[in-house]
Amino acid sequence: MNAYEIRNSFLDFFRSKEHTIVPSAPIVVKNDPTLMFTNAGMNQFKDIFLGNQPSKWKRAADSQKCLRVSGKHNDLEEVGHDTYHHTMFEMLGNWSFGDYFKKEAIAYAWEYLTEVVKIDKDRLYVTVFGGDEKDGQPADMEAYGYWKDHVSEDRIIYGNKKDNFWEMGETGPCGPCSEIHIDLRDDEARKQIPGRDLVNMDDPQVIEIWNLVFMQYNRMADGHLVELPAKHVDTGMGFERLVRVLQGKTSNYDTDVFQPIIQAIAKMSGIEYGKAEKTDVAMRVIADHLRAVSFAIADGQLPSNNGAGYVIRRVLRRAVRYGFTFLGFEEPFVCQLLPILVQQMEHNYPEIKSQQELVSKVIREEEASFLRTLAQGIKRFEGYVEQHPQQDIDGNFAFELFDTFGFPIDLTQLMASEKGINVDMEGFKANLEEQKNRSRKAAEKANGDWVVVNESEQPTEFVGYTDMSCESHILRFREVVAKKKTHFEIVLDKTPFYAEMGGEVGDTGTLTSENETVKILNTVKENNLVIHITEQLPQNPETAFNAAIDVERRQRIANNHSATHLMHAALRQVLGTHVEQKGSLVDDQRLRFDFSHFSKMTPEEIRQVEKIVNQNPECDLRRNPD
Repeated sequence: MNAYEIRNSFLDFFRSKEHTIVPSAPIVVKNDPTLMFTNAGMNQFKDIFLGNQPSKWKRAADSQKCLRVSGKHNDLEEVGHDTYHHTMFEMLGNWSFGDYFKKEAIAYAWEYLTEVVKIDKDRLYVTVFGGDEKDGQPADMEAYGYWKDHVSEDRIIYGNKKDNFWEMGETGPCGPCSEIHIDLRDDEARKQIPGRDLVNMDDPQVIEIWNLVFMQYNRMADGHLVELPAKHVDTGMGFERLVRVLQGKTSNYDTDVFQPIIQAIAKMSGIEYGKAEKTDVAMRVIADHLRAVSFAIADGQLPSNNGAGYVIRRVLRRAVRYGFTFLGFEEPFVCQLLPILVQQMEHNYPEIKSQQELVSKVIREEEASFLRTLAQGIKRFEGYVEQHPQQDIDGNFAFELFDTFGFPIDLTQLMASEKGINVDMEGFKANLEEQKNRSRKAAEKANGDWVVVNESEQPTEFVGYTDMSCESHILRFREVVAKKKTHFEIVLDKTPFYAEMGGEVGDTGTLTSENETVKILNTVKENNLVIHITEQLPQNPETAFNAAIDVERRQRIANNHSATHLMHAALRQVLGTHVEQKGSLVDDQRLRFDFSHFSKMTPEEIRQVEKIVNQNPECDLRRNPD
């Protein structure tokens, strides 16, 4: 089967098992401050697992676009150098929300692998959680017992907490998991060393292909576990690895997921793939990064100098750098590969086709800009060498090239070695670590457990489109320490406070009872919860409160909100209908509007937009629910 057929065989199998097939969530996360990108199949179901909203389905299955280039899950530096790490990958998953559990999940996985796609049972091994003394958790004998119905006991391996206990984060839903591994070595190698001895030992030919997570606990802030009221199943299988297995390849990059792109790169560069390690790595990097960058842009994330945009810019620049250094590309080339990717993926992910023109123009502009940056960096490097003949490259200068000019450190090292000198990597790493520590300290946050005041299965009712105040009761609250300061987060049953979202700041105001008034400093949305931030807790959280927003501030925000719509319309009129909003900041003092366009606006275009907005008589100063 080709990759398209393999993906559909998975979805068809679970459709036959009464699962609803749901579309992939965008690769760019917009409503969860804890994530930049979707990095696992479970992300779009997070609110269900957290109990913040009921599930629309009892059973679901999907193929989810994922990106792992930042934070705990960061495979970027391995990409291209080995056979199985990727930035963007697809995760096939099936889900049970309080419906079936371990027995059925194990049976479905075994049936699909051995009967539908007919993998040799003799090559498969499974792991189960072996228990953890610190957590007071015994081995998962329930899963062990169900696996015995399908495989011999010598193929069931106990795993430790690191490999076989899955956690969403420091706190929250978690549970034991059961992995399925496959031994792809030849028969002679399998005779010499049993596959079970190489499971989870980083052997490139004995790899995990599917992880079945049995979500049955909640990790509290003090570390102890409590049983979840409803148990869920969350599975994830690496699509690219499955294709590799079924197509009999030793590398993910040798499958039809990547080969059409790699062969196009080989043709463009005039260098045959498979002849030299350095050029092979470069082609694999470019093929992988094309996918990550293209889907991120199609899902709404433009390259920029901060946050998620900086990550995408860095990934694209890494691809350009490999092409520049090892394949001789001195003009934009990544954008030329996009039509091949679109042809491969448009049937399952139509957004890549609908956004093709925008993605192509954005990538081309970024490539051209970074190629100019490379030329500037090389010039600064040459100037430094002239001023410091026969001296190693100072770590501070190397970091300045990297941090200020976006010049890759490995390219600095390569150029230095060509001149017979070294780079002070200790000094460079010290600068880099100092920068990381600053970022880490800025992001430090510790959440306490939620304290439930009033039980409710319903989400907060928002009445702020029509009411500026209302009677409210506190459902729950928690203490949060961020940047060494303490504040409190409060969830109400009913609120007029608009939560920060889509770039628009949240409302401020007050919670007032008979005895006290507490200031609401901000309102945010985390997952599916509307959270009101205060510096102090009410003395009596059980009482009724009058929740009232700062009306004058709301009106100023509404004015700027309306102005963004006027600006969007004017930009489309002046620049073209391809212009789409890609981000914004709207507060009571100003607005910022980010949009997609493939070149810098001219002074005349700016004047035209300003004139259209300022002369528009239809400015609606009321907040629009849409």
